[in-house]
Amino acid sequence: MMSSKKSILFVCVENSNRSQMAEAFARMLGPSSTQAYSGGSRPSGRINPKAIEAMRELGYDLTTHHSKGLEGFNGTRVEVAVTMGCGDVCPFYPGKRYEDWVLDDPAGQGIESVRVIRDEIKGRVEKLLAELLA
Repeated sequence: MMSSKKSILFVCVENSNRSQMAEAFARMLGPSSTQAYSGGSRPSGRINPKAIEAMRELGYDLTTHHSKGLEGFNGTRVEVAVTMGCGDVCPFYPGKRYEDWVLDDPAGQGIESVRVIRDEIKGRVEKLLAELLA
């Protein structure tokens, strides 16, 4: 088990797809000592309905989330900061560990493509959590 709380911040551009799903998986799969957050460099203000549908298929209600910017995280210390396929648009967010996950953007894609991206995010979150638990 984790000896202390571990916090993870997932960042993408709109905070409407990838980072929201990653936050959800960290909450679903991580121990209670895991704190998961997400934010966007240019938040859209809404969660993609296809991301909501894809997560509902796995029993998670993404409608409880909202798209938000990074301003609320200024000064928040995190164990891991993960940017998600947004290149130079995502700012560097300080953490003890920093990762950039290159992922397709689900925006504008059909549910089949969103499912593939969702499953890739799930696998990456599982790997990250396993590394944090080690």
